Amino acid sequence: MRLDTRMWAKAVMAMPRIEDGEWAALDFVSKWLVLTRFAAIILTLISSAVAGILAYRVENIDVAVWLLLTVALVFAHAANNLLNDYVDFRKGVDRGNYFRAQYGPHPLDRGFMSERALLAYALANLAVALAAGAALVAYRGGLTLPLMLAGLFFLLAYTWPLKYLALGELSILIVWGPLMISGGFYVLTGVWDWGAFAASLPFGIGATLVIFGKHIDKCDMDRAKGVRTLPVVIGEAPSRAVAIALVACQLLLVGGLVAFGGFTPAVLIVVFALPRFFRVMLPMYRRARPETRPEDYPQESWPLWFVGSAFVYTRRFGLLYIAGLAADTAIRRLLAQ
Repeated sequence: MRLDTRMWAKAVMAMPRIEDGEWAALDFVSKWLVLTRFAAIILTLISSAVAGILAYRVENIDVAVWLLLTVALVFAHAANNLLNDYVDFRKGVDRGNYFRAQYGPHPLDRGFMSERALLAYALANLAVALAAGAALVAYRGGLTLPLMLAGLFFLLAYTWPLKYLALGELSILIVWGPLMISGGFYVLTGVWDWGAFAASLPFGIGATLVIFGKHIDKCDMDRAKGVRTLPVVIGEAPSRAVAIALVACQLLLVGGLVAFGGFTPAVLIVVFALPRFFRVMLPMYRRARPETRPEDYPQESWPLWFVGSAFVYTRRFGLLYIAGLAADTAIRRLLAQ
């Protein structure tokens, strides 16, 4: 079977729309990228990169260990996305014209796989993550096992019951911030560092912003299905205000890292994400979500509205944060010579 690198690129950048009859012709890499919703896994790669840079900032690290950590995180995220689809379909949520099936192909709703096959596929991805995690536990010991077990808890409990108890958003903050980044820092250095914990929060907030946008987008559908996400509990308008406040918190935290955390002003490069925020995201979040697609809004992006703008902003913020931390690390090492 010919490897379709163009489909790989599409699946990395966005959730590709797969027409009937196309699925069987896809190569195994394309199928994995589509099934796991790899465009969202980019956020996990950013968290892993931040963990690696923070660790290298204080000492030389073993690149092989960082790669193993990245494999563990990526396949854990992949398994979570697959189990999310499986559980929500079994519970009757991801059926028919539900939000999940509108922005990307749901493997069960579209008949790409049987429930048994999808569960086996999810467990295979989880097995890869657990194998990599076990190797890291054997290598580092200490807090590595508790950190891995905490990650496994959130992986298995996010879809149910946490998402149904308005705790899904908090879970994302914990996982993509302290657990992945400061936990990854510990695995790479053997030291729990509260400075790394503080530096994990800005991007953890960014990942939370994305899931907040998604849950606002499907607030009405979730309410009808009995899924009590935080936007369902507090309402759309307050949720939009919270999302805007999260961006402010991000920037205040980065400023705090410079003022009190020993980081150089290089990390302030994240302010270059603000033009996107003010030009696109803020105007969208100041108004209620339109019931139908505006004529000037790309058809391939609908029904992603709040989440689409939040994801693009967060991806830009994350890449700038990586660049700022890398520059800060280079400056720190030069000054130490």
